[in-house]
Formats: sequence, structure tokens, C-alpha cells
Amino acid sequence: MELIFVRDGSAILLSEFGEQPVTVGDVVVLGANILCGGEPEGSITVTTLYLDRDYVIDQVFWQHAAILADRWEAQDFADELYSEPAQILHLGEHRAGMLMPWLDELVALSLAGPLPDRFYRLQALLFAVLDVVTPYVKTTAVRRSPTQRKATRSGSPSLHQFAPLRGEARQAVQLLRERPEQRWTLQELAAAVHLSPSQLGRVFVDAYGKTPMTYLSTLRAERLARLLRETDMPVEAAMREVGWHTRGHAARLFRQAAGVTPTRYRQLSREPHTAAGNCPHTTKRTLSA
Repeated sequence: MELIFVRDGSAILLSEFGEQPVTVGDVVVLGANILCGGEPEGSITVTTLYLDRDYVIDQVFWQHAAILADRWEAQDFADELYSEPAQILHLGEHRAGMLMPWLDELVALSLAGPLPDRFYRLQALLFAVLDVVTPYVKTTAVRRSPTQRKATRSGSPSLHQFAPLRGEARQAVQLLRERPEQRWTLQELAAAVHLSPSQLGRVFVDAYGKTPMTYLSTLRAERLARLLRETDMPVEAAMREVGWHTRGHAARLFRQAAGVTPTRYRQLSREPHTAAGNCPHTTKRTLSA
């Protein structure tokens, strides 16, 4: 997951929460495999923390050690919680200001690499930041909105770093990337790689952190966004080009991925002084319009 701290400036973000403004004192929380775009209003400076899921689960275990038997139970505990996959936390400028010295020190220590003598200082700084932020993160025991989902396992690097990628998963991704416009079903894709649908689902999630059909929707959304930015193709024609043949269905899936409708996305991409794209992936960055 990602925590994006807005340090200076403001922007309009596009993600599963729709089109929302962020400014100093806001923290953007993104789950695994969540697309996010940004349109700076002048300029914006952010610091981004990346948290490995296994590390988070380990902290959940210690946080609830009185009621959890082991880390497997902590995993199940986290999986049962519903959460908005993209959230904007309004900490306020004063409270967020408390975090800035800690974030600056975290950045400096991270740039120095994984040094054992700085391990506990890094941990202390991270826990100080999380102590301020986590009370604002919203989770529920039951699903309350269409976009809420249970926590998903995202192919943790620590578990899969040295495991060979299953050939069938790689073949399935290649087929989807080569022919996203095809009307794929899970059954057809599984047959093409000589697996049952349930087997393909398991090996695909282990390899890529999402189901084949979710991967296909993300791929189509990315390609539709490129067509909307770089060509004058009519919106419906661009939808068909990437494999979506029903405008309402396509608009819903694109909005779920990008936060706005295809028409609105094209308008934003054509406006002057607009920088649309993924949220910053460096530790600290200033974006200017």
C-alpha cells in the first residue's frame, strides 16, 4: 500500500474515490493495484511511503496479540475487513506539520540504504507517523459502499521473490496484452493455457496480485486512457478498440480505475497546463503544472 503526504501545494486527484482535491494536510492512502492520477494546481510536493503487506500484517499481529494466535490468524483478520481502496485522509495542516521532520528523516535514512545500525531509528520514525495516520483510516466489518472491498493479497515480494513464475500465468498475461480487445472469459483464457479456471485464478493471483479479469480491466483502462490522450478517435470507437462494447459498462469500469468518466478524462488531458498520470512514485517529489 502507499501513503502519499501532501507537503505543499494542491492538486486534483483521479482514482476510485472519483475526482477529489487534495492540499496541505491531506494524506492519500492507496491499496494494492489501485490506479491514481493527478492534476497539480500550480505545483505540489509530496512524500510517499510504501508499505509491504507482510510487514503490515506482522504489525496487525502484534497490535492484536491478545486475541490472535499467530500471523496466519492476523492475515485472516485483515482479510475480513472492508476498506475503501483509495482514501483521502484530512489530517489538517497543523497535525500533518508534526509529521514533516519525521518524514524528512525517513527519506534521508532510506536513501542511505538498509543499514543495521539505523534499523531501530527507521522503525521508531515509521511507528510515530503511523500512530498519527492510522486512526483516520476507515475500515468496516460489513460492506457499505459499491467500491469497498476486502483486503486483497497482492503477491507479496517476500513470499514470491524467489519462486519461479508459473508459465501458464505468463502465457495468460501475454495473451491478454496481445489481444485485450478479444471478448475473453475466464474459461476461454484457462483453456488457452491448459488449466482449469480455478487453477488459473490461483496461479494468476499468486503471480500478479489480481485475478485475470481484473488484470484485463486495468489493461483496457490504461489503453483507453492512452487513446483518449493521444488520438481524436471518438470515445465509443476507442472503447471498442480496447475491447469494451457497451458504453455504460466501459464507463463504469474506466471510472472505477481512473476516477472519472472517459469523456471527462479526455477533457482533462486536453486542458492546458495539465499533468495527468500516475501518482508520484519517488519518495519526495514536486510537480508543477
